[in-house]
Amino acid sequence: MKKLTYLFVLLAAVLLTPACKSDFTYYYYDEEQTKVLAEYLNLPELPDDYTVTFPSHLSSAGLFTRAVERDKAVLGRVLFYDKKLSKDGTVSCATCHKQDLAFSDNKAFSDGVYDRSTTRNSFALGSVANFSAYYGTDLNGSNAIRFFWDNRAETAQDQSRGSMTNANEMDMSMHDITTTVASQPYYAPLFAKAFGTTEVTEAKVLEAVANFVNAMGSFQSKFDQAANSSQVSFSGNFGNVVFNQDFTGFTAAENRGKKLYNDNCSSCHSGNMGRPVLALANNGLELNPTDKGVGAISGNSNEDGSFKVPTLRNVVLTAPYMHDGRFQTLEEVIEFYNTGIQNHPNLHSFLKVNGQAKKMNFSAQDKSDLMAFLNTLTDDHLLADKKFSDPFKQ
Repeated sequence: MKKLTYLFVLLAAVLLTPACKSDFTYYYYDEEQTKVLAEYLNLPELPDDYTVTFPSHLSSAGLFTRAVERDKAVLGRVLFYDKKLSKDGTVSCATCHKQDLAFSDNKAFSDGVYDRSTTRNSFALGSVANFSAYYGTDLNGSNAIRFFWDNRAETAQDQSRGSMTNANEMDMSMHDITTTVASQPYYAPLFAKAFGTTEVTEAKVLEAVANFVNAMGSFQSKFDQAANSSQVSFSGNFGNVVFNQDFTGFTAAENRGKKLYNDNCSSCHSGNMGRPVLALANNGLELNPTDKGVGAISGNSNEDGSFKVPTLRNVVLTAPYMHDGRFQTLEEVIEFYNTGIQNHPNLHSFLKVNGQAKKMNFSAQDKSDLMAFLNTLTDDHLLADKKFSDPFKQ
């Protein structure tokens, strides 16, 4: 009995003895780092997992995401929401890209520093299945989709630099950005984890933001759930992937709307809501556009009035619409394509019939069905995912 008691005491002593630091890590950040971070930020004890895994209907179409470095994404999240990185301390990336609006804005032109306004509508980051899968020439080569409505930025880093230094947005030089970041105490622990040093450089700031943006993705909508259990068929429009059969999880109206979308919209925007079929197009918004879009960047008059073709994930949340936010509702957008396309010389051929601007001739029922389908593209998971939310203590 004494021996048994001794064994229990010995076992208890072993279990209660503090483990050596070399064997166990109790805190991801050390005590001082934790204290500093906790004063300013609401971050989990362990960094969030920013791994992106596509559903099978996207990966089977040949779309693959790139690895995201979680410590850099955590740092990028803080940078994305930090208003101190604007000249008047009122604007962050998130000012124009709000999570509850699928990282879009509800204004035609977003608020910049000193009550200035942007010159184009903020692009909905949540309209993209995942940026790393087909955006950025650094990740996807010369055929990659580029950033901004006029496709002028080749990489996520270029896009971030462009917004941070834009006089109507954050109006900072990159020197100002790095100096401001270096002066905030909460960045030192994050840079140490992300880069192994507290040194702040332009390249590191932009790389961190790029990791956060490349971790974003919308692929958990009702549409995705239904598409994963369906047979894929391929149309002839530049490899566009469409789902021709009805989805068992859809209502009759949603399936009718899906067919209307496939027949009239997917040739530009994509049938599987993956990579858009067209990188740019003139969609006949007006005959004499003052904003030349891609043409102003390329100098090619054949691209005047052309802009990025987005995919339509979360589209019901991202009003107002078009590069200039001219349409306040999705119903207005549908009516524009129904009766309002202008026969601009650069109007894309998909929107022409016998050399004239196409009219979709949607009935009232068609419009209602199309709206029902577009509602299936909403991804509530992205809208509520805490790892993409504002980390700052209010």
